[in-house]
Amino acid sequence: MVLDPKTSFSISTSSGVPIYRQIMDQIKIHIASGRLKENDFLPSVRQIAKELEVNPMTVSKAYSLLETAGRIETVRGQGMRVRSVEGAATPLQDRNEQIAPLLKEIIGKAKQISLSKEELIDTIRTLWEDQQ
Repeated sequence: MVLDPKTSFSISTSSGVPIYRQIMDQIKIHIASGRLKENDFLPSVRQIAKELEVNPMTVSKAYSLLETAGRIETVRGQGMRVRSVEGAATPLQDRNEQIAPLLKEIIGKAKQISLSKEELIDTIRTLWEDQQ
């Protein structure tokens, strides 16, 4: 399976997050969610750059950093694919890595306003159920 760059990626130039980081984070999310599986190929640098209207070097930087981190690998003549590695992080670990920074921020804010752990958990539970 190859992701469609039109529907799989979006960038925000006003978010303050570098574009290469947004691309990296979205690829990690696709892997963690199972939308991208081991040995699935990623769209080409040129495809993503064209669809997102960004410099190909920006996409190349995202791919290079993901490759260095061991998430993807180059297959000569075919492109980049999700790496299959023994002992790699499980999808649950990947998902936890994605959400942990946000949760740390929420916990810090809750402590600042003297919200107890139980009150925070109750709030999260209520919001979770409201989203269903």
